[in-house]
Amino acid sequence: MQRRYFLYTGTGFLGAIAMSCQRSTTANAQGNNGHSTSASTYEIAYSEAEWRQRLTPAQFNVLREHGTEPAYSSPLNEESREGTYTCAGCDLTVFTSATKFDSGTGWPSFYAPIEGAIGTSTDRAFGMVRTEVHCHRCGGHLGHVFEDGPPPTGLRYCMNGVALEFVEA
Repeated sequence: MQRRYFLYTGTGFLGAIAMSCQRSTTANAQGNNGHSTSASTYEIAYSEAEWRQRLTPAQFNVLREHGTEPAYSSPLNEESREGTYTCAGCDLTVFTSATKFDSGTGWPSFYAPIEGAIGTSTDRAFGMVRTEVHCHRCGGHLGHVFEDGPPPTGLRYCMNGVALEFVEA
């Protein structure tokens, strides 16, 4: 029994070290804490200093540093009026209120974006593999997409409210 415990514990420990090294290597190769984005591939690109001037500290953390706002902290989570949601970094319209739903997660959620408005990439941060959603025009991190949403798409675009602006119809 002790030998098996040692074997499982040792294997788990080595796995954690390997995962940490993988994340560190990926982060160093890609920048942005393991997220791959390149300013030169986007229509709108500013220097870090310019982004800091244009955005609030909370917006900069989410949009440019791939942060996550606390659950239930965004007023957009409760927004129910008709309108559109734009990227807080560049004003590109990315979602409509017609696709918004209450996911119960604490973040504004949508079952579909506006066609061509977003891009996705693989997010390997924190030892997980998720699909990151970013603005097609400026590359700003908006949130993640999951396959547990409602019909008709079955997708849940779980967005950070601070990365979006609401425009009433």
